[in-house]
Amino acid sequence: MDLTSSQHNRLHKELIRKLEGQEGKKEDELIVAEIMKRRFFPAAITHKTWEGFHFAGHEIRITEATDSYGAVVWPSALVLCYFLETNSEHCNLVDKNVIEIGAGTGLVSIVASLLGARVTATDLPELLGNLQHNVLKNTKLKCKHQPCAKELSWGIDLEKNFPSSSCHFDYIMAADVVYHHPFLDELLLTFDHLCKNDTIILWAMKFRLDRENQFVGRFQTLFDLEVIFNFPSLNITLYKAMRKGRMKVRHSKLTT
Repeated sequence: MDLTSSQHNRLHKELIRKLEGQEGKKEDELIVAEIMKRRFFPAAITHKTWEGFHFAGHEIRITEATDSYGAVVWPSALVLCYFLETNSEHCNLVDKNVIEIGAGTGLVSIVASLLGARVTATDLPELLGNLQHNVLKNTKLKCKHQPCAKELSWGIDLEKNFPSSSCHFDYIMAADVVYHHPFLDELLLTFDHLCKNDTIILWAMKFRLDRENQFVGRFQTLFDLEVIFNFPSLNITLYKAMRKGRMKVRHSKLTT
């Protein structure tokens, strides 16, 4: 059967799409494998649960707990750490003010500190003990600025604990802060309060259920989003965000 020119073109485009999809899948799998290689486990059973990671030229040991979502290292945190380490020319953290919300075990805050940032790691009061332990153990005498851990309950006493007049962060970092919890409104309020016109948000999002996934649309009412990494095999996307209209201003300044 002879094919018309338009049919040839359509088949050609479909073939290109399939090949591009295969290439994208292969690249995804290669980078994910590289990220997961950064993780290691204790050779023997210990009385405390911990995982190890290699980032920023250091061996990082993270104490975990199995009774809380916030006391476990999730893959989104590894994706964000990998980006920070491998993109230092585009995301130079030296002497930058960084706040991590929902810091959990502290891995992202630790890596940012080892890369030279002034870091405030935040989470709920019941998680602060383990967070402080991990941050201190892995950064003491190893980084330019000693990080601190501070309580932050999303949406509560934001102006009191983080005054707009004196708190200025160059970066807000968040990994896996959107999941099945009832505080999505408060999370958005927290992003809004902490983000100034020139603040950059780096947010690793694990896509799960529709209700949580819809948060991205709500987030975009206040912020412009740009996809940095997308890993379909993990259902994780790493976003860069700034206040509406500010990303274009920043790009124009960088190109002039």
